[in-house]
Amino acid sequence: MNWKKKLTLGAASLMTLSLTAKTVLADGTDDVNDITAETETIETTYLNVTTDPILTVPTQFPSQFKYDSGVNIEYPADGVKGIFVTGYSAAGEKMNSLVNMLNNTSLNAMVVDVKDDHGSMMMELDSDNDLITESTQNVVDPTQLMETMEENEIYPIARIVVFKDTQLATSRPDLSFLDSNGEVWKNGRGESFVNPYEREVWEYNVEVAKQAAKLGFKDIQFDYVRFPEGFENRDEELTYSRGDYAESDLDNVKQRVDAVTEFVAYAKKELQGYDVDVSVDIFGYAATQEETPGIGQNFSRISANVDVISSMIYPSHWGVGSLGISRPDLEPYQLVSNYMEYENEVLGALGEDAPVSRPWLQDFTASYLGSGFYKNYGASEVEDQIRALNEHGVNEFLLWNAGNNYSEGAQYNFE
Repeated sequence: MNWKKKLTLGAASLMTLSLTAKTVLADGTDDVNDITAETETIETTYLNVTTDPILTVPTQFPSQFKYDSGVNIEYPADGVKGIFVTGYSAAGEKMNSLVNMLNNTSLNAMVVDVKDDHGSMMMELDSDNDLITESTQNVVDPTQLMETMEENEIYPIARIVVFKDTQLATSRPDLSFLDSNGEVWKNGRGESFVNPYEREVWEYNVEVAKQAAKLGFKDIQFDYVRFPEGFENRDEELTYSRGDYAESDLDNVKQRVDAVTEFVAYAKKELQGYDVDVSVDIFGYAATQEETPGIGQNFSRISANVDVISSMIYPSHWGVGSLGISRPDLEPYQLVSNYMEYENEVLGALGEDAPVSRPWLQDFTASYLGSGFYKNYGASEVEDQIRALNEHGVNEFLLWNAGNNYSEGAQYNFE
């Protein structure tokens, strides 16, 4: 808590100062003179002492003081049009075909895993955090990666998976959620999450982001910025810290929203000096409601704290009847078009604070939905989604395919 103390420098007073000057004359006698002087009235003066830090991060960071990675890749003039690339693809033979694909289409960006879904660092980061070092696999040579990006004018985006982190949860159970047996909780897929209430988790992920920026990435994309899905059904059953939120008067839903939003605001502030954009992946359905009750995502509040918002609006991720469509995966154009009505309204209300919209689109077949509820996705379905975006004023997008196998022959530019 800040405190101030007043220190008195002087008191209002009138003082008389008497001085005696003694001069020795040439004949050896003394010549004594009495000198009397009166001072002026001294006004009482106070010095304010505060414990506030002398150096703080300014709201607008001067560009001349931002970190220069030495990697010179400009923001694409016609907007970012990118693909997802795993660390293993970036380090293997597949990278050649992906680069070739971008060189022969209007695609111009790659979202590369720096910290993956398991919590592993895909490349060496110059960090003195021991936990980061322990979780580093050195799959990708970052210097070679950036040389490839520069040579081919590919805009590099660093994907950092934040709160889904089995590695950190295993190393530091105190930063995770514990079940009734005192073990680190796992979801149905065997994945563990770390606790968004814990400040140390914030600092850990922002440290990863800072090191990624130093390598030359131009955009830091935070993914899984949320609590586990369905957390509202187990929040009172699991054991975990609420950190600075323990004394909050808000209900559990509001606390989760605050924790997630404030992490994003913290990350944005901490990265101001690194000359990168900050983007966040968010569930598309978050734009259609005030806030998501379990995972803590508030579309409007998160959007107000980032440079780019990337809604995951894959048609396969919407339930039957969502957005007025009986079987969403079968109608990629209509699904995206209907969704954008909601997003444009939310972002429009933010005015000048609205971020760039750069949605994730589907370039995979969701056969797991079952017969009659999915269709095979290829160039035509990808084009339908992009065309729907363009018709709603959005010219940036990212394509997701977990195996990095993208449809050939698609048209990516409808401007």
